[in-house]
Amino acid sequence: MLTRQVIRKAVEAALEEDAPNGDITCETTIPVDASGAARLVAREQGVMSGIDVFAAAFAAQNPAVVVKPAIKDGGRFTAGQTLAEAVGPVRDLLTAERIALNFTQRMCGIATMTDAFVKAAEGAAALPDYRAPRTYARTRIVDTRKTTPGLRPFEKYAVVCGGGHNHRYGLSDAVMVKDNHLAALAEQGIDMAGAIRHIREQVGHTTHIEVEVDRLEQIDAALAGGADTIMLDNFSLEDTRRGVDRIAGRAIVEASGNMTIERVPEVAATGVDVISVGALTHSVRSIDLGLDWQ
Repeated sequence: MLTRQVIRKAVEAALEEDAPNGDITCETTIPVDASGAARLVAREQGVMSGIDVFAAAFAAQNPAVVVKPAIKDGGRFTAGQTLAEAVGPVRDLLTAERIALNFTQRMCGIATMTDAFVKAAEGAAALPDYRAPRTYARTRIVDTRKTTPGLRPFEKYAVVCGGGHNHRYGLSDAVMVKDNHLAALAEQGIDMAGAIRHIREQVGHTTHIEVEVDRLEQIDAALAGGADTIMLDNFSLEDTRRGVDRIAGRAIVEASGNMTIERVPEVAATGVDVISVGALTHSVRSIDLGLDWQ
């Protein structure tokens, strides 16, 4: 969860990394009593995420800096648009500038990419062979655990700003039985259905159990074990349709594996409930933002 405490710790660590012994340039060029103002300006269009993180970076440097947001997270912006204004001591504005931009540019990049994937999934409804998902009103785009170490709360929050949803936050949140787990269990003579039932006996009644399958023949065992979600990993479009039919609403259906924005409409049209996209966080391009002095 992206709480104030999480934000504060992260921006303080970033400032410590960037200026462990102060900002030599500012200290030797900028008068200590100089005050100024700067605008956060978009150089390209995108979706906003991290406006509070932007403000927190300056506040961590000096609480006297005042940031006035001109947009809310989740809002769309165009090139040239002012997103916020920062006013305060010039030394502190310049020292925290790069940290504030680093966080915000990346978060906006994730939100913008997510927005594009969400729109692509919505486009599935226009395809002739479209089938609506059974669990949700429309197919959800979700993230994965392929996040930057230490920045997961920021990146998963940015996905939500872009209209996506979060997969499990971490290993402690839900059971997810993948191929390596199944291979290890098979060596002990435990099949998939038995493994799922064994897990169910050990966890609380609110704990969600997801199982990854890589071929159609595994679906019946996953259903027999009582999986809550079945992930169809790297399935062809035809096999994805067959998988959705075989599951028939008895579990949430997730499609995963090398998802590109070009593939998403066709995959969504098969009727899957969820499409997980690792690229939202591991292959994102930061949005170009700048701090313009007034």
